[in-house]
Amino acid sequence: MFCNRRSGFLRLFACIAGLLICLPAQADRPIVAAASDLQFALQDIATQFQADTGKTVRLSFGSSGNFRRQIAQGAPFELYLSADESYVEALHRDGHTEDAGVLYAIGRLVVLAGADDPAAIVDGSLEQLRARLEAGEITRFAIANPEHAPYGVAAKEALQTSGLWEQIRPYLIIGENVSQATRYALSGETQGGLVAYSLALAPSIAGRSTYALVPEDLHSPLRQRMVLIRNAGDTARAFYDYLQQDAARATLADYGFVAPDED
Repeated sequence: MFCNRRSGFLRLFACIAGLLICLPAQADRPIVAAASDLQFALQDIATQFQADTGKTVRLSFGSSGNFRRQIAQGAPFELYLSADESYVEALHRDGHTEDAGVLYAIGRLVVLAGADDPAAIVDGSLEQLRARLEAGEITRFAIANPEHAPYGVAAKEALQTSGLWEQIRPYLIIGENVSQATRYALSGETQGGLVAYSLALAPSIAGRSTYALVPEDLHSPLRQRMVLIRNAGDTARAFYDYLQQDAARATLADYGFVAPDED
């Protein structure tokens, strides 16, 4: 009796082991490291990718600079979408990527404030921001961290070009990434912020905010590049290719991203 039970258990274990051997294809759900300005656009694209291919990816959003450091330290990402192409180029030079990747978009910066602010800054030239600073009406203003967030770098450059950086520094609220800076700008505790156009266009944000595009000549271009990490799997490769197709590009355009003229 004991032998029969033991034999049955072993057969059951063998069947389970056989099933597990068949699971890796389903478990191929690569982690994609993506700049936080892609939070809404990339979710839409990933949903359509799953509908079209049956494959799924896991999206992780954050600051491009932090992801660059994590990938260099061996974090298990298979695809990296940066808001600053220099981070991709650095990883490529150090041998962490398959190649130099491709430009997928040019980002835009906006000044954004809550729709319920009667004195909301809706002047992309930042002259209204200057006037409110001089009137003592700015107590908190949000940007992403310029130490590692590309939109924070662009915000700092725009403020420097406008001659406002030193004046506004005491009032800055720094977000870890541009998504967090957007939340701060709409918190009701600030007088707005400089954030990503793509986030301002997201339905959940557009209905409760007002914004204006910042002139492109106030900061360096936000050239956004993506790349496969070394040893990326098949699903990551498929998603990388999908992001370069017309449907994905159209979604990026819907969120205000400009298609690059050339790679």
